[in-house]
Amino acid sequence: MQTGRVRKAPENFLDAAGIRQVNTEAKQGRRDFLRGAFAAAAAGAAAVAHAAPAPAEGDPDILQAPEHTTGLGQPVVTDGYGKPSKYEANVQRRQSPGLTQTRQASVSFAPLQSLFGIVTPSGLHFERHHQGWWDIDPSKHRLMVNGLVKAAKVFTMDELMRLPSVSRFHFIECGANTGMEWGNVAVPTCQYTHGMLSCSEFTGVPLITLLQMAGADLKKGRFVLAEGADGSSMTRTIPMELVESGQVLVAYGQNGEMLRPENGYPLRLVVPGVQGVSWVKYLRRIEVGDQPWATKDETVHYVDLMPDGTHRQYTSIQECKSVITTPSGGQVLMDQGFYSINGLAWSGRGKVTQVDVSTDGGRNWRAARLQGPVMDKCLTRFSLDWTWDGKPALLQSRARDESGYVQPSYRQLRGVRGTRSIYHNNAIQTWLVEESGEVKNVQLG
Repeated sequence: MQTGRVRKAPENFLDAAGIRQVNTEAKQGRRDFLRGAFAAAAAGAAAVAHAAPAPAEGDPDILQAPEHTTGLGQPVVTDGYGKPSKYEANVQRRQSPGLTQTRQASVSFAPLQSLFGIVTPSGLHFERHHQGWWDIDPSKHRLMVNGLVKAAKVFTMDELMRLPSVSRFHFIECGANTGMEWGNVAVPTCQYTHGMLSCSEFTGVPLITLLQMAGADLKKGRFVLAEGADGSSMTRTIPMELVESGQVLVAYGQNGEMLRPENGYPLRLVVPGVQGVSWVKYLRRIEVGDQPWATKDETVHYVDLMPDGTHRQYTSIQECKSVITTPSGGQVLMDQGFYSINGLAWSGRGKVTQVDVSTDGGRNWRAARLQGPVMDKCLTRFSLDWTWDGKPALLQSRARDESGYVQPSYRQLRGVRGTRSIYHNNAIQTWLVEESGEVKNVQLG
């Protein structure tokens, strides 16, 4: 069985010149492109391609002992936090060339096409800032619980971290993830189409525990307001039924260590299955109330214009969704033959139960393998064996969750939502594999 080779997506689509360079090199032929593409992908850092040895000579990388086999290695890292290999320096968060970036309001995308399993390394976790990020002194940070409670309480970080904690794996997805695709904007790679998505193990105290300690009135108080400590005054309404489920966490840990500053250090809210803006960072206050607060980010932002002219508000659940990460946009299939189609699926309503994959644009579907563990409101990895015959192919994935919800096509989604939405785009993604092996982003109805 011949195993095909995939050239990984160039992750530096940051300007028009870079895109032109990649496209020019792609026209030189697939094997020449393999030798030249990494120069563009590393923004000028050359990667030397070894010429194939003659059969009689053998492979010098096997026959000749390399330096790392004959010499002494480096000592243990003593100068700080460990870092990835220098050869993986191109795997990083990226800003979008199509979005306005300022120091205060910005976004970076996780390189989904370069990741394995379901956990996003903390240093590659996507970012969304409304007023920039802060590195807050934890000894001075406080969390207040007030409103419809018997007695308002203020917690220090030390007091919170002494309470019994839980750790859970959950995905977090920005409500605007895949938002550019609403307008038929074909951004080049999976990093830009779906990269406002990450998954981590979060550690903290269930919010319901803190409300009980403050004597919250759970009969009248059916909502909580979460408030952040950064300058954007980010405040979000959370329904009490989510809190009572025990899943909402006041989290200080992520992937076995303290939260990173860009992810809300020293304290953030974790609201599984709900759009990322409700996972308030730099959390400083929880207020219990009897109705939604209708804050600025709930009435002016994070709303969608429907076909009848009304605004769609308080649509926090991230519906069932999936995306193929390999092969995906920006990558190149170097040979015909066997490939493993890989991707990610997730649902804000529970566990993913099934993922189907099509290689012909949705005419025929095959059930993919789900890689365990399959957890509640968490990313799920899927794969499917595929033999590419060198002809054009249209790759799609379609996920189903335990509620019975099936991921829609663009035609189905737009039939309900129209064409003027920004948020909560969970339509089926299509990647076109051309005869040259290049993979591009396209949309089917």
